[in-house]
Amino acid sequence: MSSSHAGSNHEPTRSGAAADLGLLRTRRGRLVLLLLCSVQFLDVVDSSITNVAFPSIERALHFSQQNLQWVASGYLLTYGGFLLLGGRLADLLGRRRILVTGLGAFACCSLAAGLAHSEGVLIGARLVQGVGAALMTPAALSILTTTFHEGRDRHTALGVWGAISGLAAAAGVFLGGVLSEGPGWRWVFYVNVPTCALALGGAFWLLSGDRKRSSLDDFDVRGALSATGGMLLLVYALIKAPEIGWGSTRTIAMLGGAILVLLAFLANEHRRPDPLLPLSVFRVKGIAAADATWLIAMAGFFSMFFFLTLYMQEVLHFSPIQAGAAFLPVTASLAIASGVASQLFSRIGTRPVIVAGALLSAGGIYDLSRIPLHGSYVPDVLPGLVIMALGFGAVFVGVTTAANAGIPAGRAGLAAGLLSTSQQVGMALGLAVLSAIATARTHDRILAHATPLAAQTAGYQRALLVCSIFVLVASVIASRTPNTRAAAQPAAEPPELAPDPTTP
Repeated sequence: MSSSHAGSNHEPTRSGAAADLGLLRTRRGRLVLLLLCSVQFLDVVDSSITNVAFPSIERALHFSQQNLQWVASGYLLTYGGFLLLGGRLADLLGRRRILVTGLGAFACCSLAAGLAHSEGVLIGARLVQGVGAALMTPAALSILTTTFHEGRDRHTALGVWGAISGLAAAAGVFLGGVLSEGPGWRWVFYVNVPTCALALGGAFWLLSGDRKRSSLDDFDVRGALSATGGMLLLVYALIKAPEIGWGSTRTIAMLGGAILVLLAFLANEHRRPDPLLPLSVFRVKGIAAADATWLIAMAGFFSMFFFLTLYMQEVLHFSPIQAGAAFLPVTASLAIASGVASQLFSRIGTRPVIVAGALLSAGGIYDLSRIPLHGSYVPDVLPGLVIMALGFGAVFVGVTTAANAGIPAGRAGLAAGLLSTSQQVGMALGLAVLSAIATARTHDRILAHATPLAAQTAGYQRALLVCSIFVLVASVIASRTPNTRAAAQPAAEPPELAPDPTTP
């Protein structure tokens, strides 16, 4: 749909009328939500879907063990590094335009990764694929928060978004196992191509063309370079720290360099009249607390999935498909919790839902930290998983709602980029810190003459215990988040819907 259509005098009136009736009660509104959630599903799934395929990739392309990790880490590196820039570009250049650009890059790189016959091509494709994801996620979330204005509509939409995100996190390992053991590891990447093609078609059909939002004549190039460079260096340092050691000169230098570059970025933003990151966004009550809550919570949640998958495969001797299927109850629990939590916001607000969800999740992960050496799935893993998932669904939807409440429409992409950046940094930080803790505990048990499996189990137990502490800390930070009961309406912007040709 052309931009002239979207900018016509008639279209805002029709969109406004549709919004008054509740967009989620219309077929087009539901299709838009499905489109945006499919984009989020793609981004989250690709963070974990390759893990089970590693042995097949290693054999097929003769990967070295050192380089193999970059099939996953390369994606996370650029995904986390470019999110802030992607979110701001969505505000400045238009959300549909950035969403479509990200989808195109993601599809092309997925095809290149599937066709790869060397280490370099596959790692390069994954690096650029992460950039595509960094454009897609904040654009999609900002379209959601500016399209669904009403309190109930927005809460329901964010509830579905949260459920889909949790489903993707749990489904990635399962899908990776099914595809690797079925048609082959290359289909882990090929499957993205038709999905992206459908999403591209949906974006042009359902979303309005982008109007000119801001001139790029005075674009903050220095801010863009320093923000992206600082985030890339920070995420890279966190990824490499467990391998080269936290106390090594190289790790300290990288972390120190990242902090200096990010401080230079903040100083630049303070001086710029048109900054990449307007620091005034943090004057919105509670946004910093919401982002910090999500960063710390994801450090625990993501690492919990990682260590529990290792426990099931290495200690309980599950096959890749069995390990993936073990997380399927998580998806149902997340869907239920997300739906219930989104309906509670109008009654009690987001803050008590986030705090209660984090406390529930911390309890579930603590229960998982007691996994035994000679355990089994139903009595030792399933109860903690379900309790964790019920809390996680509430936390995700609550934080997403709180972090976007009161944000002006022109900065919705920035708010989405900040929240997604918090997630990626939290994932990298948690995995780096907790891998070191698990390894140290395993080493101590081996020195005490424990069997290798007993030592591994002890390492997983200690890591999961610290995961529960991370989530408990997140519940404390959550007490400072805004208690949003009704979604704040973005100012002076119609929903991001193309005009419905069936509307009279």
